[in-house]
Amino acid sequence: MPMRLAIVGRPNVGKSTLFNRLAGKKLAIVDDQPGVTRDRKFAVGRIGDIDLELIDTAGFENVTDDSLEARMRQQTETAIEEADVALFVVDAREGVTPMDKVFAELLRKHDRPVVLAANKAESKASEAGVNEAFGLGLGEPIAISAEHGEGMADLYQALLAIWPEIDEEEDEKGDKPIRIAIVGRPNAGKSTLVNKLIGEERLLTGPEAGITRDAIPVDWTWEGRPVRLVDTAGLRRKAKVQEKLEKLSTGDTIRAITFAEVVILVMDATHPFEIQDLQIADLVEREGRGLVYCLTKWDLIENQGATLKEITEEAGRLLPQLRGSPVVALSAETGRHLDRLMPAVFKVHGDWSTKVKTRDLNDWLQMALERHPPPAVNGRRVKPKYMAQTKARPPTFVMFASRADQLPDHYRRYLINSLRESFDLPGVPMRLTVKSNKNPYAEGEEKGGPAPRSSAPTFAPKLGKKVATPKGVAAVRAKAAGGAAEAVEKSGKPKAKPKTRQVAPGKPKVGAGPTPKGRAAKLNRPGVKPKRASRPTSTRRS
Repeated sequence: MPMRLAIVGRPNVGKSTLFNRLAGKKLAIVDDQPGVTRDRKFAVGRIGDIDLELIDTAGFENVTDDSLEARMRQQTETAIEEADVALFVVDAREGVTPMDKVFAELLRKHDRPVVLAANKAESKASEAGVNEAFGLGLGEPIAISAEHGEGMADLYQALLAIWPEIDEEEDEKGDKPIRIAIVGRPNAGKSTLVNKLIGEERLLTGPEAGITRDAIPVDWTWEGRPVRLVDTAGLRRKAKVQEKLEKLSTGDTIRAITFAEVVILVMDATHPFEIQDLQIADLVEREGRGLVYCLTKWDLIENQGATLKEITEEAGRLLPQLRGSPVVALSAETGRHLDRLMPAVFKVHGDWSTKVKTRDLNDWLQMALERHPPPAVNGRRVKPKYMAQTKARPPTFVMFASRADQLPDHYRRYLINSLRESFDLPGVPMRLTVKSNKNPYAEGEEKGGPAPRSSAPTFAPKLGKKVATPKGVAAVRAKAAGGAAEAVEKSGKPKAKPKTRQVAPGKPKVGAGPTPKGRAAKLNRPGVKPKRASRPTSTRRS
């Protein structure tokens, strides 16, 4: 059985740094500014062979009014009551302060074992602060350095003395919890929604904007199914985020969206779908997560039926890539219509995990092609041939088609929207990849074709010599090239070039044969060029 360890102390003594060290991950935001942590943050850790359930708490403030610091103190006292052991952290560099003494008195009133740790004790200058910690009356202080990992062995020995029984048997792991991230703009009612769902004041709430800074996971069970709700800090426009602490909170929120399965986008019903809401929804779609719109403060709306219909239509118009995502209107303050939220979340989670059979997918593909054939690009039509689903969460499909790189984007959107409509997957982000089979003719790899032109035989036959008879495409090329190869016969013997009689202009020579008549006589005249000569003629001037 793991030990529930609450890390407590005044602000800026290194509690979150020690929390990250024991958890083995950077889960809590760490900054030099005091008062960064405000809510209780839970994590699973280990030191030696002791399993830990860690609880990070806010810095203790001696305030009892209705301020934010007073509500943070209540969260710390609740963590002490829930824990098995309280790890009291003090700053060895500054020594013991009056606030440390007040907190030590508070710990004595609780019936819980306390381990005193003097943090930031990596230098000799902090030895005096470690010795001062003896005066708190909580036993021998353990000098540690959460930043550098020093003193962890001594801390293990101190915890082992309090928790000697180590359960070697591991608990049987049940179903993995569904990870749900609750995001939205600042002061939209995210923490109030989480508190209302789990039925307790687990998170700090109030009229102040930006109370939540860390991404706070809360384990919960809904109708026997494990759920992990992650409350996040409000996301503002990037241009308005200037402070370092707010940048860390924004990064923590985006990380929570990345690791979530379903995201609940919380919006104020009085002014929903502002620019920042649309950007958050687009981020969720790009990350491939299921999305549920949640309209809080619904009790402030007068004409609720018409307003809900109008908002639903606006969601489909502004975010067509998520058309069909459920819109749940509720009041986190009064709890009205709260029972509609989780069924919608589990419906989206089921659609997000859908696996479609390959046969049904190809039957749908033929129907979609008959209803709307793909367009022709450059006079040649793209022909889809086969389709399959490669994975779920989110549903990812691959389609094989000819000339896949020329498929227009509007036809790809048509296929995705038709998939959602045919298989009842509204609002689920989908991925469609179009590929082409390997084309053997793409790079000169003609099947049964000739060798490259550089290795083709050159035909330059001479009279009286035999040459090889060209075949196939080579014969066509030789015939088109002209020259001597044009007269090659099947036998391989070139035709003899016809002899022409050479005559001088004017009177013919004696014994030169009969006098040419007609066209031949005309061609023999000096200065006359033949217009269409079927064969070359030679003339000689005297």
